[in-house]
Amino acid sequence: MLEVRKSSDRGYANHGWLVARHSFSFAEYYDPAHMGFGALRVINEDVVSGGKGFGTHGHKDMEIVTYVLSGALEHKDSMGNTSVLHYGDVQRMSAGKGVRHSEYNHDATTPVHLLQIWLTPHTIGVEPGYEEKHFDLASKQHQLRLIASPNGHDGSVTIHQDALIYAGILSAADSISYAIAPTRLVYLHVATGELCVNGIRLLAGYALKISDISTLLINDAQDAEILLFDMSA
Repeated sequence: MLEVRKSSDRGYANHGWLVARHSFSFAEYYDPAHMGFGALRVINEDVVSGGKGFGTHGHKDMEIVTYVLSGALEHKDSMGNTSVLHYGDVQRMSAGKGVRHSEYNHDATTPVHLLQIWLTPHTIGVEPGYEEKHFDLASKQHQLRLIASPNGHDGSVTIHQDALIYAGILSAADSISYAIAPTRLVYLHVATGELCVNGIRLLAGYALKISDISTLLINDAQDAEILLFDMSA
């Protein structure tokens, strides 16, 4: 199965200070046909105005991965972590037994553009945890770079789920063949630009649900930045 989700089909919210697109049901956006895919529960594309953000709030039993596309995101949490994330930074917060945090645009005037990703954990009630790592431009260009995994392989952040998350920055000359094991699901999200996957043209904000397919051919990209999720079925 190769199922395309267009950008315009996603949920949309405009709160003035926040413009969000929801790939799956979230907050006031509800679509029973899009409650998640495998362990993937949320992909929110958020643009937050200067100086604005999400006040302190709580999470429990969720793996939360933040991928900053531009701008600066300020983070504080009840575990004592404080940080400002920029492009190339990947943050993992395991909510586990419960954690509270806030996220604000660190810059007073320039918007921050980010993807907030939630995955259900394979084990509930773990101790909350936090991790962040930087993946520079060169590490993602012309290839898929592992950024999150169950065991922190290859310098990725560690998540409590049988899922691999890759990031790639691809151009017209790039051609990537990605093999998929029979027991796996793959979800590909186009953050910016456009490209082809198995001959299907995907634009910025589009996504592709993939199951019962053995190989992906990713090519014909134009300034594309993608995230690929390889998950247990």
